[in-house]
Amino acid sequence: MARMPSAERRTQLTEAAIRAMTRDGVARTTTRSIAAEAGVSLSVFHYCFDSKQALLEAVIEAITAHSLTVVREAIRPKPTLRETIRAGFQAYWDHVCAQPGEHMLTYELTQYALRRPGFEHLARRQYALYRDTYAELIRQLGRDTGAVPRVPVGVLAGYLAAMTDGLTLGLLVLGDEKGAAEILDVITDHVEGLMDA
Repeated sequence: MARMPSAERRTQLTEAAIRAMTRDGVARTTTRSIAAEAGVSLSVFHYCFDSKQALLEAVIEAITAHSLTVVREAIRPKPTLRETIRAGFQAYWDHVCAQPGEHMLTYELTQYALRRPGFEHLARRQYALYRDTYAELIRQLGRDTGAVPRVPVGVLAGYLAAMTDGLTLGLLVLGDEKGAAEILDVITDHVEGLMDA
């Protein structure tokens, strides 16, 4: 097996865990199955992650980063503030539609963490990460467009996290992409109204 820096190996194992958990579910995915998915020995897994909690936290962070990457690129300034905001929502939504299993996994991770004593902090960390991610995007939007939120950034970030979380779950349950697009238009209008250009 080729030697790889530990940070790269952790990334390899985290992505393998996402694939395995998306396919088999969180409860049924074992460290052995993740190591097999990554093509490494079990000892390599244990060298990189000292606990299942550490692995799950890495998985939560990686999935959030997948969405953040596409949204950050999408909210580069457009001719209008509304178009810029809508482009960010569309990029997120395209990711949900392209990777529904990965987004379904986020809900499973939340429930898994809440139901396992000692893991509850992972669910709290997951939702704090969502809010932090939106706060970062709001600040980027402000730097790039000069728009200033009329409400505290933390409040707007929490609102956006709650709205997209509910909308994502609705798509996974109902499969109504057209209806979701219309809701995104309404959210976009509302967010634009909460910003001073």
